[in-house]
Amino acid sequence: MLLVVFIKDSFLRLLKLFLQNQIKPFLKDDLEKYIRQCMQNDRGGQLKIYQLFSPVLYGICLKYMKNEDDAKDVFQEAFVIVFQKIGQYKFEGSFEGWLKRIFINKLIETLNKKKKESFFLDVFDPDTDFTEEEELDTIPIEQEKLLEYIRDLPDQYRTVFNLYVFEKMKHKDIAELLKISEGTSKSNLNRAKGILQKRILSLKKNFKIA
Repeated sequence: MLLVVFIKDSFLRLLKLFLQNQIKPFLKDDLEKYIRQCMQNDRGGQLKIYQLFSPVLYGICLKYMKNEDDAKDVFQEAFVIVFQKIGQYKFEGSFEGWLKRIFINKLIETLNKKKKESFFLDVFDPDTDFTEEEELDTIPIEQEKLLEYIRDLPDQYRTVFNLYVFEKMKHKDIAELLKISEGTSKSNLNRAKGILQKRILSLKKNFKIA
């Protein structure tokens, strides 16, 4: 309970620091020191790790959850898990990658709990097919608007899209993580792209008309 309160308090304090531009960049050489402090349950080390990685990790939560309240809940719960399991980190590979795996696992667990059945059923929807006429990355759009469109995607499409596009995972790895077939992963990605393409192209047309 005390750790949860610490996370919540730190989140609010961090937002204020960002607004006041008071957060200074950390040296990479200090990262191991902060991690080892966390392994000793040192609050100072925990705050440093929190400040250093929370922008990236909170951004991931925003991409996977439909609203900010749900994103904040998962963010706080996942950070508690990070500090509980940080003793398992072996200083091999990217620490940020280790953090992301914990967050993504928690996000997927949360999404699955919101559904009575697995939400990765492969149901054909002819209105969401993606066409190759214009790739998404060639269509100019503001980052905030794109994030809004991604969060509006159905859970199954949004999850696969994020894992493939942002986490650079292959369909084989996505299928293993989500316990689905590679075909289902590919079709969910295709339909996510289809929905986003239609919305972005519609925005583009409306902008030209205006």
